Amino acid sequence: MTGPDVVVTGLGATTPLGGDVASTWDAMLAGRSGVGPLTQEWAAQLPVRIAAALAVDPSEVIDRIKLRRLDRSEAIALIAAREAWADAGLADAGLDRERLGVSFGTGIGGAQTLLAQDDILEASGPRRVSPHTVPMLMPNGPAAWVGLELGAQAGVHSMSSACATGAEAIALGLDMIRAGRADVVMTGGTEAVIHPLPIAGFASARAMSTRNDEPERASRPWDRARDGFVLGEGAGALVLERADHAVARGAKIYARVAGAGITSDGYDIVQPDPQGAGFVRAVRMALRDAEIDKSEIVHVNAHATSTPTGDMIEVAGLRGALGDHPVLTATKSLIGHLLGAAGAVESIATILAIRDGVIPPTINLDDPEDGLLDVAAHKARHLEIPAALNNSFGFGGHNVALIFTRA
Repeated sequence: MTGPDVVVTGLGATTPLGGDVASTWDAMLAGRSGVGPLTQEWAAQLPVRIAAALAVDPSEVIDRIKLRRLDRSEAIALIAAREAWADAGLADAGLDRERLGVSFGTGIGGAQTLLAQDDILEASGPRRVSPHTVPMLMPNGPAAWVGLELGAQAGVHSMSSACATGAEAIALGLDMIRAGRADVVMTGGTEAVIHPLPIAGFASARAMSTRNDEPERASRPWDRARDGFVLGEGAGALVLERADHAVARGAKIYARVAGAGITSDGYDIVQPDPQGAGFVRAVRMALRDAEIDKSEIVHVNAHATSTPTGDMIEVAGLRGALGDHPVLTATKSLIGHLLGAAGAVESIATILAIRDGVIPPTINLDDPEDGLLDVAAHKARHLEIPAALNNSFGFGGHNVALIFTRA
């Protein structure tokens, strides 16, 4: 590790389980599924008719006029960031905005805007296309809106590394503070692409569960009957802060961001390296960065998407990198796969597990695969957690490992 200690002082989220962090966390600990049927007319023609939609629609939170200028992914990024900002107590802290940065990403971004405006173009001509189209669909839109909301002037960065996006955004925020570029960085990820085209594309690739008759049982990491992931939508935001800066203003501190490891497989655009070598290097890199021994990692919030191939590659890698002792969980069993937001929301769950000494359950694990490590299955498990790991992987061979410890 180089540079100052970095801590988490604010959390925000909107997910399929709740419109904020508290309701999401309570539902996670209760083992409640956020997956349900798609009732829209367009879903009837699709082979996949289930998803994990937001528990609270953005229209209930953001002014209607402003919402017309935002893609759904941008709107929920703002909702999560506003909660994290308020939670950190920074609104009246006299923060120098030249020392405030943003690192916030999305895996796919404004796809709903792009597709909806293309429909308008084809049906009604170019004059009917919204003048807000480009700011709504551009992939840096969520980060830009968050930066504008907060008046951030230390740099606004937009990550896009598929399903590793949220985690990589946190890692960049850590780097920004360690490098002396900022005292505070709003980090996180967002995604909102529950739409027929992305669903059809994932379904054609046979990546998604088709358990349409049992939506709440469809996401089942490590279970022998798993048949693919469930698409979800949501956003997660974390305020990272230089530790001495946080202490000086009397901030509440959730956890320390102890280390990060980022690697790439160099193997395939979609499939993970079957040996998991890149992922193992990321975990070992994070351990070195955090300057802790692998024995100190007692809990892992795994990437575990519920795909037949990826789940057990990750387990094998974890065994090689850490040993047999960590207790795993897969929160995607509860909220589905949030794509670019996954790493951020799962990091929040990891941090709260450390704070509360309780691991949220992996549901639907009825017939575990042989060789699986210890998993908090079916119900939450109480455990003292001095240090925990969160993993994220993405199409293109992206691997990110984040280590959080007690502050």
